Amino acid sequence: MAGSQQLAHEAVAGFAKGELYDQYRPSYPPEAVQTFLEALNVAGVDNNEKVILDLGAGTGKFTELLAAREENFKVIAVEPHGGMRQELAKKALPGVTIKDGLASSIPLQDGSIDAVVAAQSFHWFADLDSLKEIHRVLKPDGTLGMIWNVEDYNQCRDHKSTTTWESKLQDMVWAQPYDKPRFRHGKWRDVFEDQVKSTPFSILSSADPLFTLPLGEQEFKWTVRLKREEIWKRFRTLGQIAVLEGEKLDEVKTRFELFISNEEEEETGEGAIPLHGVTFLAWTSKVPDYVPPP
Repeated sequence: MAGSQQLAHEAVAGFAKGELYDQYRPSYPPEAVQTFLEALNVAGVDNNEKVILDLGAGTGKFTELLAAREENFKVIAVEPHGGMRQELAKKALPGVTIKDGLASSIPLQDGSIDAVVAAQSFHWFADLDSLKEIHRVLKPDGTLGMIWNVEDYNQCRDHKSTTTWESKLQDMVWAQPYDKPRFRHGKWRDVFEDQVKSTPFSILSSADPLFTLPLGEQEFKWTVRLKREEIWKRFRTLGQIAVLEGEKLDEVKTRFELFISNEEEEETGEGAIPLHGVTFLAWTSKVPDYVPPP
């Protein structure tokens, strides 16, 4: 979860327990992953190994999917949070190199990467410094992809949640004081508009873009069944909830239990409750540097 100049204090505190984050954060639906990699032009087996940068790799929820693919990707996972890197390293994923680094200072050579993926992380470093760095490390035909798992309770403010209890949790999430960037705020999109306002790249234009617009976008709806305590532990990994302690945390958990217990029971015989959400994909291609004719 890289920050532009430094790792945000909230990220350090919120993701200090990398093991819990890895255990309770979900993976990504196979259909969404396949569509995502096709959009990034790296899906499909060929004789040329593709080099993929997993930027803000965290504990490797997406890294392990890349490592398991039949394409035999060479994956470089860059993550500034020590606890998360430790959890990722424990997995000993084949073909994966792990590096400490920020999105604004990527420890890789120019033009060395076929595709950059940011899984559950781009909102942390959606600024021009990071976008320039991503542009720098990509090959001329390189691509950038962003993917998020978004539960109903972590959605944009105007999203209509599937159930009453998820809607109440969504309201509670938005009511928590937390000014750090999140997917649900939608501000991560701004950098792609800003790039054409303040990024001079060629003698032909004072503001050539770094990446193509409009962004490609697609989402995949999903439902999972979890026990109440599992839903709480998953909810607890949200940044603004993860940093709570003591009475504030107890108050949030009390309200959580009230919301979910007042809901019309949809539990199965195993005590599982449907949890709803989407996997959201966005992608774009690098605009190569202008090279003047000889």
